[in-house]
Amino acid sequence: MDVVALIPVKGFRNAKQRLSPLLNRAARELLAEVMFRDVLAQVRMARGLAASFVVTGDDRVSDIASVAGAEVIRENAENGETSAVDFARAQLKSAGRQAVLIIPGDLPLLRARDIDEILIKASESSEMPFAWLVPSHDRLGTNALLLAPPDIIQLRFGYDSFSFHLSQLTARGLPSRFIINENIALDIDEPADLERFLAYDLADGEATPVARRLMAGEEAAGQRRAQSV
Repeated sequence: MDVVALIPVKGFRNAKQRLSPLLNRAARELLAEVMFRDVLAQVRMARGLAASFVVTGDDRVSDIASVAGAEVIRENAENGETSAVDFARAQLKSAGRQAVLIIPGDLPLLRARDIDEILIKASESSEMPFAWLVPSHDRLGTNALLLAPPDIIQLRFGYDSFSFHLSQLTARGLPSRFIINENIALDIDEPADLERFLAYDLADGEATPVARRLMAGEEAAGQRRAQSV
C-alpha cells in the first residue's frame, strides 16, 4: 500500500499562544520551529512511507521542509488546519496517492518507530477503504489519522475532534478503529503539555534542550524583573 505522510504547518509567527504563561513570543516561535524540525526528521526516517509532504502557506516552513527532503504543497493563504489538510488531501488524491498519514508538527515525543507501528498494524488489519485514528492524551483531539483513500471521511480539527471523526466513521459505515500511542498522544498546546514533555528528558532531538534553555531563560528574566521592582 502506498502511504504518504502529510504534516500541516502554519507559519511560526505568534505560534503556541497558550504557552504565553511560560514563554515569550520569540521563545514560542523557536519552540514551534524546533518541534516541526524534529517531527519532520522522524517522519523522514520512517521506513513504511512512500513520501513525505508538508502543507503550508509560509515561506520559512516551506524552506525547512524542502531542505529536509519533504515535498511541499503550498497554500495561497493560511486558513486553518482543517482547510490546509483538506486542500492537501485533494491534491494528493488527484496525484493518485492511495493513502495518507496526517501528523501535526508539534508531537515532540514522536519517533519513526511509532509511525512504522501504525502502518504495520493497519496493513495487517485493514482492506481499503479504511480509516485509523490516534487520539490525543485527553481523548479529545485527534493527533494522527491514517486514511485510505485520503478523502475517505470529513475532517475537523480542534476541540473534541476525536468524537467528530469517530462519528464520521459511523456515518460512512466504517469500523471505529483507533490506536493508542502515548508518543503521538502528546501535542504541545498548554503549559502542562510542555511540562509533561520535559519530564521524559529525551536525549535525542532538538526540542528537549531548546525547551529547557528557553524555560530557564524565562525563569531568569522573571527573577530579574522581580528584583527590579
